[in-house]
Amino acid sequence: MPQLIPDPWFFIFMSSWFILISLAPKKILKHNILNDPTQTTTNTSTKNWTWPWS
Repeated sequence: MPQLIPDPWFFIFMSSWFILISLAPKKILKHNILNDPTQTTTNTSTKNWTWPWS
C-alpha cells in the first residue's frame, strides 16, 4: 500500500504548510479594514416601532 509510506508525500505536505503559514499572515495584514469595529460615534435610536397586528 503506497499511501502508508510517508516518505514521498510527507515532506511535500510539511513544506507546503510551512510556506502557507509563513507567507499568508504577511499578505493578510496588508489589507485595510473597511468596517472598523472601534467606531467612536454610535447612533442609538430610541424610536419604538408600532406593529399593526399586535
